Amino acid sequence: MINIFIEYPKCSTCKKAKKWLEDNNINFEERNIVEDVPTKKELTKWIKKSGEEIKRWFNTSGLKYKELNLKEKLPNMEDEEKIKLLSSNGMLIKRPLLISDKGIFIGFKEDKWKALKD
Repeated sequence: MINIFIEYPKCSTCKKAKKWLEDNNINFEERNIVEDVPTKKELTKWIKKSGEEIKRWFNTSGLKYKELNLKEKLPNMEDEEKIKLLSSNGMLIKRPLLISDKGIFIGFKEDKWKALKD
């Protein structure tokens, strides 16, 4: 499986993660999170595979998250509603995302991404 690197090109953390992948000779396919928003089906599969809570997938520091007052709304939403919301706007999703056969990586934490080199 080819690694899928889902990014927002203007995001400094995404740029840092991309450079890390290149510096470590890890092949990947790029995908713009705004132009090619992950679908509800993809997100459902990835969230399940990641073992993380759905709330971890939200970009809580993003303007859209704050604008929609999601801090207040998310606790009262069903999981399916949350996934539908995530799939409606790429800016709501925490980034970068790396989808790999070695796991699903949400955000860039170098110590966790080192698993890609094994």
